[in-house]
Amino acid sequence: MSQWRTTVPAPSVRSRKAAQVHQQRLTKPPGSLGRLEQIAVDFAGWQDRVMPRVEKVSVCVFAGDHGVVEEAVSAFPQTVTGQMILNFAAGGAAIAVLARLADADFSVVNLGTATPVPETRGVINAQLAPGSANFCKRAAMSPALMNRALQCGADAAPTAADIFIGGEMGIGNSTAAAALVSALLDLPPEATVGRGTGIDDAALAVKRAVVQRGLDLHQGAASDALDMLRRLGGLEIAALTGAYIACAQRRIPSLVDGYICSAAALVACRVNPGVRDWLLFAHRSEEPGHRHLLKALSADPLLDLGMRLGEGSGAATALPLLRSACALHAEMATFAEAGVADREAPT
Repeated sequence: MSQWRTTVPAPSVRSRKAAQVHQQRLTKPPGSLGRLEQIAVDFAGWQDRVMPRVEKVSVCVFAGDHGVVEEAVSAFPQTVTGQMILNFAAGGAAIAVLARLADADFSVVNLGTATPVPETRGVINAQLAPGSANFCKRAAMSPALMNRALQCGADAAPTAADIFIGGEMGIGNSTAAAALVSALLDLPPEATVGRGTGIDDAALAVKRAVVQRGLDLHQGAASDALDMLRRLGGLEIAALTGAYIACAQRRIPSLVDGYICSAAALVACRVNPGVRDWLLFAHRSEEPGHRHLLKALSADPLLDLGMRLGEGSGAATALPLLRSACALHAEMATFAEAGVADREAPT
C-alpha cells in the first residue's frame, strides 16, 4: 500500500504568485472576474507556468456492481450497470455527449459487473469480480481485490493531461457511498442517504436501515480510510480513489464530480493528504450527504444546478468555466498593452 502514500508534489508557489501579479495588470477592476481569476491562478500553480491552458482533457468512467443491491436499495435492476457501460461506449450517455463536446479523451473501465459485459470497443473490461460483496454480510472487497481496483484506477489515469475527470456508474453505488461517508465522517444514515436513482419514501427508509446495518457490522473494525473503503465501498469507488492519487502524484489536477466521486476524493485525501491540493470541485450534488463531504474537504464547488446524475457529468458541465478562466487570463490585454489608465495610486 506504500505507493498510495508516496509524497505528492506541491503546486508551484512561484507560478501562482506570478499569475496573481498578472491578474492585477489586466484591463479590469481587481477581483471583478470572481472565481475565474482564482481558477487561472490555480492552474498556473498546477502547470508551473504563468499562462496555463486547459486543452488536453481526460475523462474516464469507472463502473462496477454492488452486492448490497440485494437489499432492495435501488429503483433499477443490477443489469442496468452493464447496459450503461455499453451505452457509454456507444456514445449515448450524458457524459459521452459532454466529452465529445469538450473534445476530451474518453474511456470506460469495467471493474466488475454481475452480468458480464461483452468485449466492446472503447471499454477496458477488467472484470475483477462480479461486483462487490454485500457489506451488510461481510466486507465489500478483500484486501487483494481492493488493491487491484485501486491499481486499475491508477493505470487508467492519464500520464499527461491538463485536467482529469473521473466518472462512475454502478447500481447501488450511492448506498455504498453513503455508508462510506457515514463511517468516515461519523454521521448517521439520515444525513448521508439520499434517493439515488429516484426511490420513494418507503425505499428511502429501507436504504437508511441497510446503511445502518452495514455500519453496525463493521463498527470499530476498520483500521483506516482504506480499510473503510474495503469494507463499505465498491470497485469503482476504489478505482476513483486510485486515479485521484495517481493524478496528483503525476502533477495532474482532477475536476471532481458529485457525491460518489467526492466520497472517493475524501478517501484519497485521508490516505495521502497532499492530494487535496490537486482537486477542484465541480458542482454541488442534490444528494444530501454531499454537503457534508464538501465541508469536510473545505471545497467550494463551481456550480449548483441541482444535478445528481453522476457519470462525471457535473464535472464535464463545469469544464468550459476552466477554459474560459485560462483564456481570459492569457488573452486579455494589460493596462499597458491597451493604453488604458490604471487605477490611481492612493494618496
